[in-house]
Amino acid sequence: MSTVAARRYFGEGPLSRIAAFVYTVLVVEVMLVAATLPGLVPLLLLDRHPSNVPLAALCALPLAPAVSAAVYAIHHRSGDLTDLHPGARFWRGYRLNLVAVLRIWVPWLAWVAIVGVNLAYFGAAGVPGWWAVLLVVIAVAATLWLANALVIASLFSFRTKDVARLAAYFLARTPGVALANACLLLVAAGVIVLASEAVLALLGAVFVMALVRNSRKMITQVQEEFAA
Repeated sequence: MSTVAARRYFGEGPLSRIAAFVYTVLVVEVMLVAATLPGLVPLLLLDRHPSNVPLAALCALPLAPAVSAAVYAIHHRSGDLTDLHPGARFWRGYRLNLVAVLRIWVPWLAWVAIVGVNLAYFGAAGVPGWWAVLLVVIAVAATLWLANALVIASLFSFRTKDVARLAAYFLARTPGVALANACLLLVAAGVIVLASEAVLALLGAVFVMALVRNSRKMITQVQEEFAA
């Protein structure tokens, strides 16, 4: 059998496609865990107490760059199934997006940490109950905005303020994306509550693939209308 025929057979066979898919997921998962390990280990050692919210936020600093790199690697997964290099694409995405993602991630993380502390000690503040509801609603909206911003910053080279504007714009433009990501975040929160952050980390590549799939419509529209 010739080399060309062998490559064609590998690329067209369903088992080879499944094997390539599983390989990509496994490699991205390993890279994702490795990139988040400096924050994941101390996070697992922290007690789940409100006073540790600022420390938990500090431990979460490596998370967004790692997720961004995973988004980049999965989105740019090669169509040539004999040319799989998900690890190289992961680290390329990490290097390319590190600064841009941190510019979005750090302010959001600091703000959410403040909100978390306020909600944890809400009774001591003596403010109306509706204020807590408002904080939760704003936090959820900000998290959905972050999901959009993270995907956009991972796949496109825009200025930070343009990423922020596009992320907010597509919350209204593509509500289906926001709804799907809200469900994904709810599942992720459930995994943390019922199991632990470690279990979520072990499922990280699956969640990132779901995020990329949920955001496909937004990615296409950004590509066609703003990055052309």
